[in-house]
Amino acid sequence: MRILISNDDGIYSGGIRALTEGLVKNNEVYVVAPDRERSATGHSLTLHRPLRMDEVNHLPGVKGAYETDGTPSDCVKIAIGAILKEPPEVVISGINHGPNMGTDVLYSGTVSAAMEGAIFNIPSIAVSLAHHKPQDFTAAVAFISKLLNLIDKIKFPDRTLLNINIPSLPLSEIAGIEVTKLGIRPYNDYFEKRIDPRGKTYYWLAGEAIEEDELPGTDVYAVRNNQISITPVTIHMTNDKMLSELKEWVKQIKLS
Repeated sequence: MRILISNDDGIYSGGIRALTEGLVKNNEVYVVAPDRERSATGHSLTLHRPLRMDEVNHLPGVKGAYETDGTPSDCVKIAIGAILKEPPEVVISGINHGPNMGTDVLYSGTVSAAMEGAIFNIPSIAVSLAHHKPQDFTAAVAFISKLLNLIDKIKFPDRTLLNINIPSLPLSEIAGIEVTKLGIRPYNDYFEKRIDPRGKTYYWLAGEAIEEDELPGTDVYAVRNNQISITPVTIHMTNDKMLSELKEWVKQIKLS
């Protein structure tokens, strides 16, 4: 299987190394990833300067590996549009260092890289290990390998990806697999006000996820209960339930 791997933690991260090592034996693997950490960049693209590309050779067994100074979305777009001779059969973004659940997907570079693959209607997966300082990616690699054996049987709807979060546990201790909805996972955001050496004020965004009760059936609930969560995520963000009511509202607006 021809696989394109990217991420937002950078091409030298432990997660991308573990994933490539686990997949190269039975697959044709290519890697295009940022040259540094680009977490929380969302689905941004580089439009006002050129993208720099360099081939790297620290990932044994891959057919080709490149680092860019762009975003995760840039990586997948340029890989498909300019680097690979043939489109990948699967795009995998990860393994991310830390979870991407609930509203995280709106900011996540990991999810955005997979979303870029989904825009091309290529089966795409974002995979995250739910620990911010992960040491062992064995369970995540093993699960993704098992999922790839079924990937041809999964019907991906139009421009839809799978967002997967895996507890940081041995595979034998994971309680199961849940197909889930996105939870909420709010953050207690705050800004630290500081003064630089020249006397100028600057702000540093801080905060952490709030541990609120989540309903069963959400990705947050599943991971908290030591289950793997798999959430289908789509770019189709229109709130269809609101369309008919909104049409009635706008009838009251007179343009002349």
